Amino acid sequence: MKTHALIKTMSRWMAVIGLVASSLAWATNGVDLSKSPEVSGTQEGGIHIPKEQERMALNYVNQPPMIPHSVDGYQITTNTNRCLQCHGVESYRTTEAPRVSPTHFVDATGKVLGGVAPNRYFCLQCHVPQSDTSPIVENTFTPSKGFGK
Repeated sequence: MKTHALIKTMSRWMAVIGLVASSLAWATNGVDLSKSPEVSGTQEGGIHIPKEQERMALNYVNQPPMIPHSVDGYQITTNTNRCLQCHGVESYRTTEAPRVSPTHFVDATGKVLGGVAPNRYFCLQCHVPQSDTSPIVENTFTPSKGFGK
């Protein structure tokens, strides 16, 4: 199978797995996906999702910023990306959300693209909702000098 066809097939399977995982999360966590703009058909133009908390300090250089609001019910598939509906270059001014970083328009080979690069499209691979909780496993990590609290 050619590389392009393989990537396309893998992307479709990732989308299916994402939908199944979303359904399972809804069933187990009580998340009402009907409130999600992608599912309910809500017009995106007027939506402003307020931050639920202030941004936490970063712990090291180039750490992906953490998300200061809930992402429950967000859909990120090959056809839609809920994050870009607020953070994309077309909408960040009206939603008052931070704009997606210019680094996200550079693909794995270093080519600058007109849209978000495929290797940066699935936001939740790197960006996570912030939480002020204790580590699940004890560790000895300390923030870089000048970072952290």
